Amino acid sequence: MKYALVFVGALAAGITSAQAEGDAANGEKLFKRCAACHTIGEGAKNRVGPQLNGIVGRQIAAVDGFKYSKAFKAKKEAEPDFVWSVENLDGFLTKPKKFIKRTKMSFPGLKKEAQRADMIAYLKTFNADGSAAE
Repeated sequence: MKYALVFVGALAAGITSAQAEGDAANGEKLFKRCAACHTIGEGAKNRVGPQLNGIVGRQIAAVDGFKYSKAFKAKKEAEPDFVWSVENLDGFLTKPKKFIKRTKMSFPGLKKEAQRADMIAYLKTFNADGSAAE
């Protein structure tokens, strides 16, 4: 019985770990919700929102040529070392208007943890220049 509990616990930890990594292919499908305002990949351009190449690990409000809202500028000023880590992206994607007060972003967020993990996994597949990350 003791070994069975250890096995079940290890199995559950593996599932949680895999889920935390996310499925980039599913994230690509989810990104279609974002594509009206954001682009990603080679040749990505700013639209209503900034292009998202290299977003994971990038400093907030750092895309050249994009006019950020007062909310994003205030966040950058208040937290000059803020970067879009996996944790920060997860918080933002959960509920953008709660994570960054007064943001103009109309996206309501992704309620399911697995969807957020998938989206972040997809975002991680692009380098800052839009090429595929290794």
